[in-house]
Order: sequence, then structure tokens, then C-alpha cells
Amino acid sequence: MGRIRITQVRSGIDRPEKHKRILVALGLKRNQTSVIHDDSPTIMGMVRKIPHLVHVESVEE
Repeated sequence: MGRIRITQVRSGIDRPEKHKRILVALGLKRNQTSVIHDDSPTIMGMVRKIPHLVHVESVEE
């Protein structure tokens, strides 16, 4: 399994509560911060719900 870097590129302000909870679950606390996660179906499912708020890229190990 690979790893991915998820960067928040837009604010969660004025977004539905569900989108805000997904940002928190991913570990994103503020705009322009990044976290690294394993490329799992669970994480990718969360990312697919909020593609307008995050940017995803592969991380070379």
C-alpha cells in the first residue's frame, strides 16, 4: 500500500457539518496544512467526499 499527502486548500467555513467532520477525521486543522496517510479505501472515500477542499498527491518512500 502506498502513502498519500493530503493538503487542505480551502477553508471549511460555511461548509456542511459533514464536510467539517471529514476534515477533522483526516487530521486537517487549518488551511494549507498537510497530513500523510496510507492509501486505503477508507481514506480515499473521505477524500472523494471533499475534493473541492483538499489536494491529494502520492508520497515516495
